[in-house]
Amino acid sequence: MSSILPRPRFLPPLSVAVLIALTVGLAAGAAAQSWGLPGGETTAGGIAAVGALWLNALKMTIVPLVFSLLVTGIASIADAARTGRLAGKAILWFAILITGATIYAVLANYGLHQVWPIDPEGGARLIAGAPATPDGLRPGAPFSEFVKTIAPANPIRAAAEDAILGLVVFAVFFGFAASRLPESQRLPLVGFFGAVAETMIIIVRWVLLAAPLGVFALALGVGLSAGVGAAGTLAHYIALVVLAQVGLIVLIYPVAMVFGKVGLPRFARAAAPAQVVAFSTQSSLASLPVMVERAVDFLGVARSTAGLVLPLAVALFRITSPVANLAVVIYCAHLFGVEVSFAHIVAGMLTAILVSIGSVGLPGQISFFVSIAPICVAMGVPLEVLPLLLAVEVIPDIFRTVGNVTADLAVARIVQGGDAEADVGGEI
Repeated sequence: MSSILPRPRFLPPLSVAVLIALTVGLAAGAAAQSWGLPGGETTAGGIAAVGALWLNALKMTIVPLVFSLLVTGIASIADAARTGRLAGKAILWFAILITGATIYAVLANYGLHQVWPIDPEGGARLIAGAPATPDGLRPGAPFSEFVKTIAPANPIRAAAEDAILGLVVFAVFFGFAASRLPESQRLPLVGFFGAVAETMIIIVRWVLLAAPLGVFALALGVGLSAGVGAAGTLAHYIALVVLAQVGLIVLIYPVAMVFGKVGLPRFARAAAPAQVVAFSTQSSLASLPVMVERAVDFLGVARSTAGLVLPLAVALFRITSPVANLAVVIYCAHLFGVEVSFAHIVAGMLTAILVSIGSVGLPGQISFFVSIAPICVAMGVPLEVLPLLLAVEVIPDIFRTVGNVTADLAVARIVQGGDAEADVGGEI
């Protein structure tokens, strides 16, 4: 097995730089709060403008990127489903499990906030000076108003007004409709949106090159108003997002036992090496060779099944996406004191499921904004603290990857079903 294990990947330079920028910005702001800032309000206003400019540069890519990724992602799913019964069965299980994970996400995250709420003083310090809730579905809006937002009367207007759920639903219909076109029409259309998505990703990468400067500017503003007290709230945020994902990972084991008909010790032994690779590399793709080996040699999955289901899972399926993304949005809602109605929750769940399709395979720093910003907009939650949360995303991202790899192995065993080899790697 050692011959196919990739080398552990340490934190990329940009992640390190962003973490340093966050720490230095908070410390510098706290120092300026105590001893004064050269230039006073003028300097503070200029620094805040730099942070706002950087955040707006990220926001401007959200609508075209999400729409393009959804169109190409839906087309890919439709193509995969047409390849045969095994692929169709795998996609059905992807849908079932990601829906269940989304329901779990809402229950678990609200439960965690009941048990371990945000410290009001620390939360107030972190969001000091942040803008009010954006326009959209109003807090407390009745469910009937939510239903009307699902299908936008004017998709262009929906995009302009950040009515993200309606835009996402339109993109899904557009993608499925495009998949029914003749190949001579479908390929150029999907290729066009693929090119748009790649163009937006290049822009986001350019913007993220300035992430240390943008995060520093935003963190300095937080430090000016909150001192170092905001660090405790960030640590609390990390803990809650990680706990939500750990709970999901634990639940995957009984799912594999019940539907995959595999014993707990056997599944745990099979998954452990792949989880170690996922933890060290933060990459499901890097974990793929180990997943195939463990599925075949220890879970009794046929090599042909593993060779189809596991690459398909890496390409289309991220079970931790709605859990972690909703954890971030629900945390922000509690942070800003936004009352999230049932309509908002349903809108957020639908958006989380759909955007998880389009964001699969994107680098973590890009997918963080692409996945979470639309959910924030759909639920009426401000986006302004997302850059600060991006700076500490490297820790939750580890558990995202471990959860995805664990679920991928469970799906491979479930799809194999009764044809699994009973005596491979020990007892079932």
